[in-house]
Amino acid sequence: MEDIKVNFEKNSATALKDQNLQRALNNAINQFRNVRSRAVREFEEWEHLRASARKIKEWTIEHLDDYLEMLEANVIKAGGTVHWASDAKEACEIILDIAKKHNVKSVVKSKSMATEEIELNHSLEGAGIKVVETDLGEYIIQLANERPSHIIAPAIHKTRDDISKLFVEKLHTPYYNEPEQLTKIAREKLRSEFLNADMGVSGVNFAVAETGTIVIVENEGNARLTTTVPRVHVALMGIEKVIPRFEDLPTFLNVLIRSATGQKLSTYVSFITGPKRNSDVDGPDEFHLVIMDNGRSKILSHEETRESLYCIRCGACLYICPVYKKVGGHSYGWVYPGPIGAIITPQLLGIDKAPELPFASSLCGACKDVCPVKIDIPKVLLELRSRVISDRRVGAGFLQRFAVKLWRFTMENKRIYNFASQLSYFVQKPWMRHGRLTSLPFPFSRWTKKRDFPAVAKTSFRKQWKEIKDLEG
Repeated sequence: MEDIKVNFEKNSATALKDQNLQRALNNAINQFRNVRSRAVREFEEWEHLRASARKIKEWTIEHLDDYLEMLEANVIKAGGTVHWASDAKEACEIILDIAKKHNVKSVVKSKSMATEEIELNHSLEGAGIKVVETDLGEYIIQLANERPSHIIAPAIHKTRDDISKLFVEKLHTPYYNEPEQLTKIAREKLRSEFLNADMGVSGVNFAVAETGTIVIVENEGNARLTTTVPRVHVALMGIEKVIPRFEDLPTFLNVLIRSATGQKLSTYVSFITGPKRNSDVDGPDEFHLVIMDNGRSKILSHEETRESLYCIRCGACLYICPVYKKVGGHSYGWVYPGPIGAIITPQLLGIDKAPELPFASSLCGACKDVCPVKIDIPKVLLELRSRVISDRRVGAGFLQRFAVKLWRFTMENKRIYNFASQLSYFVQKPWMRHGRLTSLPFPFSRWTKKRDFPAVAKTSFRKQWKEIKDLEG
């Protein structure tokens, strides 16, 4: 994580020129918006559930230490083992130690943003352990050696043709262009991986403090195989994934699934409480829960941005965001894309490593409107923008402060304002075309490269208004 430096401007410029990406994003996002809108519209209690989910999250985050201790105690009571990781490096070391202890040669993984965050695959592969992603989207991304571009749909940026060519190249299969055929190929390849794996690694959608139960939501069945077939199951979660009571789950499952996929209920919802018992037919012999901080306590310490930890990783804000729809997930430069990435990434990595992301938004507020736990993303973005400007390590901060002070000085002085207006009219003439400004010099060219700009009028509004009043008088 120390080497990561987000360059949103460069990444997004590249994405805007990629017509294949534009088609893939447009098709997928429009389809999702329709199914999500229908799922929400059909559910009369939607706004009530959103309010309830936010209230539970707010209470839990305010009492996070108590619920984490309760979760630990109940996981141990159920026969599991709990590990605490302060950062990504420690989390990887813990999981690698478990693998070495059991002489693990092969690992199957279900979809997990937390494991992406700590780059677990690299750590395991570096130790000579084979790692296979079993979620179809993640499997495609692994074959392509890319990061996910969406929280729920990792391969949203790829078309069927892209995936077909990838399978031909990596799996040496015939070229197929039908989703059913491509899925069948993946299923056949992955089946043996499940049966031969020594350890399964999963994420956690929710962890129930009062029972020590972890909950995993999915549609493919791969997570259930990952957590039951191998003899060892390791689950990784951020500290914010805990919820207080089992009775809170219906609220969160309802808002998560409708927001994530537009379904009433996902195909599989797994409740895992400890390892296999004597009466169980299947399940792991050992269950390990790794509870990770990795910068989350720092977010917790700031009241202005604390609600970032309410996120349940549904991905709805990505689908609704006009910026994400045009530039895709890889433009955000790390694991978490879209509006939630714009507020999470600078806080987890550090503002100095992602200073552009808080500005990667039009502040239209659509993300806040669809968020199932009502995170005020625009408010958090504004707070992070303020931090960027005030951070003297960011070179643009001084220039922006100087520009604002100059603008304020001009606005507060009538004579200077009038002089600046008249001067602007004459200075702009070389770039005027039919009352519009085109191809302005740098730095204004960053605007006029894509669109025209209204020209400064020859006669100011203030002067025109005075002439009208004089005529009326």
